[in-house]
Amino acid sequence: MKKLFGIIATIFTVSVLSACSNTENETQDSSETGQESASSALKAEDTEKFGKALVVYFSMPETDKPENMTEEEENSAVVIDGKVLGNTQYVAQTIRDQVGAEIFRIEPEKPYPTDHEELVDLASKEQEEKARPALKEQVANIAEYDTIFLGYPNWWGDMPMILYSFLDDTDLAGKTIIPFNTHGGSGFSSTIDSIKKEESEATVIEEGYSVSRDEVDESKDAVIKWLSDLTI
Repeated sequence: MKKLFGIIATIFTVSVLSACSNTENETQDSSETGQESASSALKAEDTEKFGKALVVYFSMPETDKPENMTEEEENSAVVIDGKVLGNTQYVAQTIRDQVGAEIFRIEPEKPYPTDHEELVDLASKEQEEKARPALKEQVANIAEYDTIFLGYPNWWGDMPMILYSFLDDTDLAGKTIIPFNTHGGSGFSSTIDSIKKEESEATVIEEGYSVSRDEVDESKDAVIKWLSDLTI
């Protein structure tokens, strides 16, 4: 199924927006918080290596209605059991369920527009200005975690600027950061190097997981294999 959105830049094709709540803001709803880890397909030794893990992600589906989606809305989301999930959100929840992690959704204090053109223009403007959008919430207990899975869509060949806000505002020194992203053709671009630069006192795993927006809804098995093969 096609997913949320993409932009054809002059030199490369990027997905401008993919998928987005919180510890998902989610420590309150068992359907959104990692309480489903009993169904994990990973062996115990494959989850123990992560220690206490937190999945942190930003995702921006352009609609929450599964019917009559536009092409841009389909590019930004997947429909699972009749519910619309952002591309990155779906991957984040898959990781959570497999690892038995907790989850936190990065959200801006001022909500982003869901209109495609407005969102594209805002993403470009924020990048040009190196903006640091204010976060709606912070992870209150970040010191408790050993491993941070960090997920985001590729917007204009970079992380959304709100990811930089999170990295600026959150002390991840001494932790292991494992990136994952969704995209419209550009993969990680140089975002892993950017995370290393922003979090020089953390261990950033280069073997992150990157998936095309067109393959997100069939990515579960690939995510499980990636998690199993990871060495940290």
